[in-house]
Amino acid sequence: MKTIKGPGIFLAQFLGDEAPFNTFDGITQYMADLGYKGVQLPIWDPRIIDIKKAAESQTYADELKGKLADKGLEITELASHIIGQLVASHPVYDELYDGFAVPEVRNNPKARAEWATQQLKYTAIASKNLGLKASATFSGALAWPFLYPWPQRPAGLVETAFKELAARWKPILDVYDENGVDLCYELHPGEDLFDGSTFEMFVDYLDGHSRANINYDPSHFVLQQLDYLQFIDLYHDRIKAFHVKDAEFNPTGKQGVYSGFAGWADRAGRFRSLGDGQVDFSSIFSKLSQYDYDSWAVLEWECCIKSPSQGAAEGAPFIAGHIIEVTTKAFDDFASAGTDEAFNRKVLGL
Repeated sequence: MKTIKGPGIFLAQFLGDEAPFNTFDGITQYMADLGYKGVQLPIWDPRIIDIKKAAESQTYADELKGKLADKGLEITELASHIIGQLVASHPVYDELYDGFAVPEVRNNPKARAEWATQQLKYTAIASKNLGLKASATFSGALAWPFLYPWPQRPAGLVETAFKELAARWKPILDVYDENGVDLCYELHPGEDLFDGSTFEMFVDYLDGHSRANINYDPSHFVLQQLDYLQFIDLYHDRIKAFHVKDAEFNPTGKQGVYSGFAGWADRAGRFRSLGDGQVDFSSIFSKLSQYDYDSWAVLEWECCIKSPSQGAAEGAPFIAGHIIEVTTKAFDDFASAGTDEAFNRKVLGL
């Protein structure tokens, strides 16, 4: 077994216009001072990283790593969630998603998808230059508007959507493979990949592509009422990244999984700061350790009640307290008789 690395933190939710959250040096020093050992970098914010430059310049990549090393930090992964969202999106979301793209490709879904695809390819190369093994993203959504089977879906609609989704991601995944990096999809409502079944369908259309993997985040499974512990048993060989994020689900006579279009604070299912929700992190860390997950445990903080400063401050010791230093020997080695084949045959009466 291997020991999980951490604590790490995803910077996206903490970036802002005021110091220390408005500069790379400021926000990373802030997180280092809180006790974090790793930072997950959002590729879409130029204050944090120039992803094209990181792909094209080893010197730039080395300097970025050096700045973090001076603070006692490492890069856990590069995160491309809102860029991955643009690789495949249903037209109903065009106006909403345009804000995720650079101005020159807005109001042009084809150009926007091509731009996003190139950004993902840059991320693969940049990850290699930074010495990273994995990257996190979203899949995008062609079929999500048709999640509920009413009105009745035309025969083959979902299959057509997933065939197209796989076709768009295959060239990207091939670049990740060329660079020795796993691409980890965060299974998330709003994406076509939101649970184990949809992930399996996607991988099947990719003929089992080895670089199509999972960014495990139990919070999204709590909100779907999916067994997030059995999920690890089923998919541990594809889990290559881990968001430590809490959530709670409190159904009422008025609300269930869909939560009646309520705002976050009033939903039956809502994200919470670590320790304030219902996720059994002790069991999660035990299972991941059992299955030799040896990458990072990264806080993705989202909470509709607690402040981000308190959430970040509490997150580092919470994760550190759950990381298991795995054993290197059996607990009952003291009673070992020291055996060989001849002794075993004798014990068995053979």
